[in-house]
Amino acid sequence: MNIDNMISINDAPKLIATMGENITVILEGEPGIGKSSVLPILHELMGKDKYHAVYVDCPVIGDGDLVMRVPNRETGRLETYLSDLFPQDGKPYIIMLDEFLKVNKLMKTMFTRLMLERVLGDYPLPDGSIVFATSNLRTDGVGDTIEGHVGNRVMRVPIRKANHKEYLTWLTNNGASTVLRALVSIKPSLCASYVGMTPDRLNDNPYIYNPTSGNNTYASPRSMFKADSIIKQAKVLGERLTRIALIGTVGEAAAELFNAFIMMEKDLTPIEVILKDPEVAVIPSSAGAVLMTLFNGVDVIETQDELGSFMKFVNRIDNIEFKDVFMSSLCETSRTTKLAFNNQQIMKWYQDNYKIISA
Repeated sequence: MNIDNMISINDAPKLIATMGENITVILEGEPGIGKSSVLPILHELMGKDKYHAVYVDCPVIGDGDLVMRVPNRETGRLETYLSDLFPQDGKPYIIMLDEFLKVNKLMKTMFTRLMLERVLGDYPLPDGSIVFATSNLRTDGVGDTIEGHVGNRVMRVPIRKANHKEYLTWLTNNGASTVLRALVSIKPSLCASYVGMTPDRLNDNPYIYNPTSGNNTYASPRSMFKADSIIKQAKVLGERLTRIALIGTVGEAAAELFNAFIMMEKDLTPIEVILKDPEVAVIPSSAGAVLMTLFNGVDVIETQDELGSFMKFVNRIDNIEFKDVFMSSLCETSRTTKLAFNNQQIMKWYQDNYKIISA
């Protein structure tokens, strides 16, 4: 598969919002890349006050879970009743059929009619309703299949894994630890995708999903963010329990990296020390600790005075790539975007580098 023909997580909501009323989009991507996150993003984009967002976990849905015909003794007819997942106040729905291609065979007819005709049981969806689905890539080897007559009536779109820059922005906006962000910055191979890799290159990356290995514990955007909750409790858990918990979440190879970076936290220079005397504050000796210190700055800085002081510390760092990571994070993080764009030094950097960070 050519990765250039795949869309990003950020592209998906726009595509579905534009086309989803007329054709069902099936997003197909490798495990753990955040396909399910499209629903809340799409709901926000289209208006939470205008639509009901409905999440349907297809593999666990059985007969009668979403719709049921119940006798009406007065009329002698069967009436269709919907699950309480579907409020009936006239508002259209945005329905995500998660893991659609793993649905129980007995339920496929109902789901297919919902996707192709916008009808649930005998209940037509309100005008303007959107239905989209997610599934795995065929190359993932997890058994996802689609009938030919259905596949020809929908839009099957491969969705790619976020690269490390995209993932870093998401991590910062969602409160991830400096440990995880520093690790992703230094080890972008954690965010690599098996798609398009040669077998030799894939075997050289022990961290990520490999459909030929049979291993279902690996580093993915989903599992790494879950592992971040372990990182944040590392002092409580202790070194041994932390290591075991990480292995069970992201696999042994990635867990060793995580542990190494957790150990670096003791070498960080406190932000208050930097802001007080940025031209004297100690620059950590390890690359990981330097990056963690810079990400601490992204999380803490609130005023132009603090930013100006912190920049004096940043300018003492020799590694230009680390400086770029810091300034890119300031520009791309929702909390600090305005602050960054009101700083002349960072604005000049952004103007010189915008093509790189938007690539």
